Amino acid sequence: MGTFDLNLARVFVLLYETGSVTATAETLHVTQPTVSYSLGKLRRHFDDELFRRNGRGLTPTAGARRLYLPLQRALAEIDGTVRQGDLFDAATMSGRFTIALSDLGEATLLPRLVAAARERAPGVSFTVRPFDVEDAEGQLRRGDLDAFVATPVITSHLTVRIPLFRERYVLMVAADHPRVRGDAVTAGDLAAEHHATVFGPSGHVTPRALLGAHGLLERVAVDATRFSMLPYLLEQTDLVAIVPEYVGEVFTASHRVRLVRLPFETEPIEIALYARHESSRSPAQRWLVQFMAEVLGEQVSPAQLPPTAAR
Repeated sequence: MGTFDLNLARVFVLLYETGSVTATAETLHVTQPTVSYSLGKLRRHFDDELFRRNGRGLTPTAGARRLYLPLQRALAEIDGTVRQGDLFDAATMSGRFTIALSDLGEATLLPRLVAAARERAPGVSFTVRPFDVEDAEGQLRRGDLDAFVATPVITSHLTVRIPLFRERYVLMVAADHPRVRGDAVTAGDLAAEHHATVFGPSGHVTPRALLGAHGLLERVAVDATRFSMLPYLLEQTDLVAIVPEYVGEVFTASHRVRLVRLPFETEPIEIALYARHESSRSPAQRWLVQFMAEVLGEQVSPAQLPPTAAR
């Protein structure tokens, strides 16, 4: 069957995960013809086509699907053994990373991330793209993104999901709202008010789902596209909005809004970091994922605190 070296295994795993010769070549810092040549060797070695072209890239064959997990795990073990000599020194090296965040993430998590980077990794810079729930995983696989943070659970064996923190929902209102007083509302209060909601590509659908579950969608007066507009809207009107609690706390620090407990329990949401498998990351990407998990995972949402401490 001929020789089979580690470089061929890495090419195979990257082709499988990215579905792209271009993205594989960029990750390995080689030319596209080099990747195509390696793919030819892989096909001859396994006597299998391995990948077929379609309109969106490469689709693995049944033979490739059988090979992926054993080769991916073997690479992960080897990389873990040799990684000590292959590190990205953020304190002295420079790098630009492309990450995707929802507008909530840009307003609440990005400042925390950049502040930590300015202190620990002054040579690091970021390009931030809007999070699109339909295409984020594809962008990650193609190499268009280095990582993204999301609330929706995206299940795929091609990416890794790293939980960061959990938080619950509260009601946000103007600080001087004419009717909503105190630190809690009843179901009747909630039904009597008009609501602002958000519908867009971020996949953050829980507030609308909660209103729908309680028959309150007809009380929606404004349905906008970005959560970050909510504090500007609420502080100038008598509308109310259901928001994640940590996000609401960030908004109360800079806007004339306050938070009120909802009259029903809501399932806490989990914010997670998504990235390629570790064996498919560059040294710089390995640093980025660890850095983001440490900095954003440090966030302790009120949903994680004992009930007395969360009030």
